[in-house]
Amino acid sequence: MHIVYVFFILFVLVAIGRLFYLQIIKHDYYKSQANASQFRSYEIPAERGQILFENNGELLPLVLNERTYTVVSDPLIISDKDATATKLSEILGKDKGEIYDALDDDTVRYQVLARGVNADIKDAVELAMREGEIEATFAEATSKRVYPYETLASTTLGFVDDEREGRYGLEQALNEELSGTPGRVKALTDQNGIPLLASGDNVSVEPIDGQDIVTTLDPTMQKQVELLLEKGVKNANSDFGDVVVLEANTGKIRAMASYPSYDPSKFREVEDTYQFINSAVARPLEPGSVIKTLTVAAALEEGVVYDGQTYFDPSFYVVDGYTIRNVEEDGGAATRSIEDILSFSLNTGATWLLMQMGGGELNERGRLVWEDYMDNKYMFGQTTGVEQGFEETGITPDARNGDALNLRYANSSFGQGMTVTPLQMASALATAVNGGTYYQPTLVEGYVSSDGEYTQKQPEVKLDGIFSEDTSNTLVQYMITTLSNNSYTRPALRDGYKIGGKTGTAEVANPAGGYYTDRYNGTYVGFVGFDKPEYIIMTRVNEPNIGGYAGTTAASPIFVDVAKLLTDELSAVDGE
Repeated sequence: MHIVYVFFILFVLVAIGRLFYLQIIKHDYYKSQANASQFRSYEIPAERGQILFENNGELLPLVLNERTYTVVSDPLIISDKDATATKLSEILGKDKGEIYDALDDDTVRYQVLARGVNADIKDAVELAMREGEIEATFAEATSKRVYPYETLASTTLGFVDDEREGRYGLEQALNEELSGTPGRVKALTDQNGIPLLASGDNVSVEPIDGQDIVTTLDPTMQKQVELLLEKGVKNANSDFGDVVVLEANTGKIRAMASYPSYDPSKFREVEDTYQFINSAVARPLEPGSVIKTLTVAAALEEGVVYDGQTYFDPSFYVVDGYTIRNVEEDGGAATRSIEDILSFSLNTGATWLLMQMGGGELNERGRLVWEDYMDNKYMFGQTTGVEQGFEETGITPDARNGDALNLRYANSSFGQGMTVTPLQMASALATAVNGGTYYQPTLVEGYVSSDGEYTQKQPEVKLDGIFSEDTSNTLVQYMITTLSNNSYTRPALRDGYKIGGKTGTAEVANPAGGYYTDRYNGTYVGFVGFDKPEYIIMTRVNEPNIGGYAGTTAASPIFVDVAKLLTDELSAVDGE
């Protein structure tokens, strides 16, 4: 009897000890295990910010959101996968075998079965859950991007992929601001994984919606520029081209177009991903003679030449064993003016300017001066910081290291042996003609916070005092003369406006070394305005298959059309 009593006491003590161990010592462990099986954590997506534009003081959507739903399942707690797959196949209109395979993966707790479904399908999924026809399957609220203007500015705007990540363009560059912060709800569930939303144990963190972005783009101008670019690229039998329209005195981009483009709402159908790229910022090129505008500006600002000066141009230079000649018929050796270097597009003239930076000859001193302008004043060889995904830097030659340095630098003075993007070129010219202020190029006019507060972004000055007003005014006059002397660009002229520009025809580099003898890129850079340049226009046509010099016959006609468009715009603002 005593033995039985002792065993009973020991049993009670062991039971108490076991309960103490389970309820006290292992409390946190078993609580977490219970939570893992009885609670589910669900993300509450934040509403992605819209992309807006300003029209007569009103903010209108360029890109907005449409409510859709994502159908997801938790395979681990689906007991009858065949029945669930059969019903979901009926609801979603998808192959049963494909759904079953997704549900058969027990290593995944969050299996996406369909994206972008409408409210009717969402309701059908919820009804099937309530009636027990499917298990552990939900329709989560989300949204998809809607593009009311379809292909408009698509390479500049980018798109949002199936993971709600911004890709390319503004969507990628400002993904963090647009995305916001998702919330979470931790919900007690029943045995089928259905959230018991009325439970007091639910923990919710509210999402923070993304900011709305107000872009600098003018949709009307953008549309017209895109049409003019498409016409020009097709007329030149080219595969792609770009146009940038930049405000010279603010850095705001009013239009930026690449052709061909695509419909961002159908990005999955695009086979050639190059169509996603905004080549105005992501595909640098050797720009050719448009750079001469900047070489002239640098030489004028350095005081090594002056307006009205003449010099003897020998029509060729031999540099590091290579002969530098002019592309166009230059009339041979002659006395030239500084203005002639642009009007007649003299490679030898640009080389002579570089020599003056070195005290009269090609040397390290001159190379360092020109390197400083390219890298530190025109901001080449680095990204501009514009709000675009995949922006490229381009390259400039090293003034001190490498072979044939004098030749390389002579070439760079007329736009060969160095690369820039069309946006870099437009921004640099704006600096040279606006009195010497480098404005940060931007596509953002302002932000609208999730609570509706609009904050306008002010123009950002990156560098100031680069050029004097005299230098800018002289360059402006040279470019006006250059444009008016060219029969291809003369139609752009309009009484009462300052319109100037410069062509560029650049040989295409051969990856194996040297340059192709039959492949060229065409560029044109210029400005339009009233008493001073207001818009900078940069055009690029890739390897046109058309007679004549590429800059003249392929790129300049696009400039002329865009310049006419902008003078009409300025006339409307001025009330003509």
